[in-house]
Amino acid sequence: MTTPDSRSAELRQRLTGPIPSLKTPFLRDGAVDYAGLRRLIDFNLAAGARALMLTAGDSHYVALTEREIAEVTRVTVEHTAGRALVIAADRYYHTTQAVDFARFARDTGADVLMVMPPDWGGSCTPRSLVEHYRQVGEVMPVMLVTNVFIARGQKFGLETIALVRDAVPNVVAVKDDMIGEFARKMALLVHGRWAVISGGQKQNHLLTHPYGCDGYLSTLISLRPAIAWAYWDAITRGDLAAARDIIRDYDFPFFELVMGLPGGFNAGIQALHELTGVAGRWRRPPYHSLTDEQFAGLRDGLQRLRLLP
Repeated sequence: MTTPDSRSAELRQRLTGPIPSLKTPFLRDGAVDYAGLRRLIDFNLAAGARALMLTAGDSHYVALTEREIAEVTRVTVEHTAGRALVIAADRYYHTTQAVDFARFARDTGADVLMVMPPDWGGSCTPRSLVEHYRQVGEVMPVMLVTNVFIARGQKFGLETIALVRDAVPNVVAVKDDMIGEFARKMALLVHGRWAVISGGQKQNHLLTHPYGCDGYLSTLISLRPAIAWAYWDAITRGDLAAARDIIRDYDFPFFELVMGLPGGFNAGIQALHELTGVAGRWRRPPYHSLTDEQFAGLRDGLQRLRLLP
């Protein structure tokens, strides 16, 4: 019989390795490209992803309506069809709204909900956040995201994490965006009870790994899956020199390239959809989408880095 504790342990075990963060595709006219989203899901599943993550940032929730967020969630769950875990996400929802969305995500079939509560002007306390997570956790398994703590600082974040760990039983994971010393201290607090997922680059995962870090958000699994899995194989074998070399040879130059593009990192990441043939490079205005010339420069740069055929 599956108990709540065994289900939590199963979810934590499956939240390991490289995890793609799904970037909502758009058509050139700004409409959500749901066919492209389905192709993106298939690409990542063929790449071996064991979990698919929707996030308020990468999934462009700031540029989506509430109805579109719900539809992106529904399409992702239905098209994945149990082939991988699906992590749904909310976006600055007050507690009643977050609980309502959790019910929707659970009934749709999502496995975990990443919860990002609002904290405008430092309005939350650690204990008010504990209550927020507790109420959502009564509906379905919860993943915290430390992005909400960045403006409040390390002390506030660690105090909140420790209180949630001790008071909210249905938290199964945390995605870290703060990195550095905070990530190491946070991992020591919760590893073994929650899955710890490093956001961003492999270097952030590698720095947190000795303290307890189970997986990482991977960009390259959606471009060159073999590199993402080579890094993870090095980690599981304990070959840190090989993991370091992959970061040196691929991650560092890749991120230097895309972060230097007009429109920033996300403009480049969105253009990967077109380079892999799953969708277009487009984003909703006023966000900048790469011009033909900029897109060609990205393609040429990735070819030089041996990240494209």
